[in-house]
Amino acid sequence: MKSTVFITYAIGLCWVLFFSESHANERLKVALIMNPFSGSRSGPDRSEGPRYLASQGLEDRLSTMGCDIIGREVVQLTPEEEKDYGVWHRMGLANGHLAKHIAETRMEGILPIGLLANCNSLMGMLAGLQRSGGRRPLRVGLVWIDAHGDFNTPETTLSGMLGGMPVAVSAGLCLTRLRLKSGLDPALPTRYIVMAGLRDTDPLEQELIDRSDIEHISVDDIRKLSDTMHHQMKRLSKLTDVIYIHIDMDVLDPCEVQGHSLNVPDGPTSEELAAALEVMFGYPKAASIGIASYPAGRDPEKLSLNAAYNLIEGAVRGVLKRETE
Repeated sequence: MKSTVFITYAIGLCWVLFFSESHANERLKVALIMNPFSGSRSGPDRSEGPRYLASQGLEDRLSTMGCDIIGREVVQLTPEEEKDYGVWHRMGLANGHLAKHIAETRMEGILPIGLLANCNSLMGMLAGLQRSGGRRPLRVGLVWIDAHGDFNTPETTLSGMLGGMPVAVSAGLCLTRLRLKSGLDPALPTRYIVMAGLRDTDPLEQELIDRSDIEHISVDDIRKLSDTMHHQMKRLSKLTDVIYIHIDMDVLDPCEVQGHSLNVPDGPTSEELAAALEVMFGYPKAASIGIASYPAGRDPEKLSLNAAYNLIEGAVRGVLKRETE
């Protein structure tokens, strides 16, 4: 009888060890999804930044961390869409394709990393996560990490740049056709939005933010890894089904983004922000990261490239940590 019990115990222990080892050896599946479309009316409507970010050793660094790169997708328009008139219109079409890539990636259990020309890809990233649950649109939370609010509308903007409006568009305040063309429907309630690192807004833009339900994480909160970050991630985790974390590289200390045309003093370093991202991605509902506005062609010493990789690695560390806990 004792020998039977011992054998049963031994077999059970072997299975436990087998499954524990198998789980420990599981590698995080990652996809790099590039959107080169910028929506710019004043210059090229496509950027080399996303492809460059993907081609300078990122895959090797992620593999060393324990990731398998399952896919590398580049957003493209169809030949018929390429003929369509209107830069903003084509931006919406590109976002629609981006959304499809993001949704399919998430539904396969893969972590999508968006490498984005600029912040106008926001609507596509959100739309993809919104669609990633099947027929019912998921509730998507947004952590917007940017020195700027990008919460202008055509009525409040001083520059007229589309790049100053994507959060307002995503929240349903303006440019409804662009949002719907991007696939984002319904719009995000402003209580689903947290702005982090914000420190440069236009006067009427700030008034819109003040009238909204948007909440905030300060640069100091990022540097100190304060309880505010945990509070906001817990709040969004209760309110929403998935959380998208978007980073415009101009949020960083200008010494790391010298080639960025819109950098702002007193930003966190990439190491400080990477540590904050590790905390944020420790929350299971953090579903995707997007890196926008890499200053392609204006980063001769590759300081910004390394900063972008630091941020991605911080997010991946957070996911890996929660996978093993």
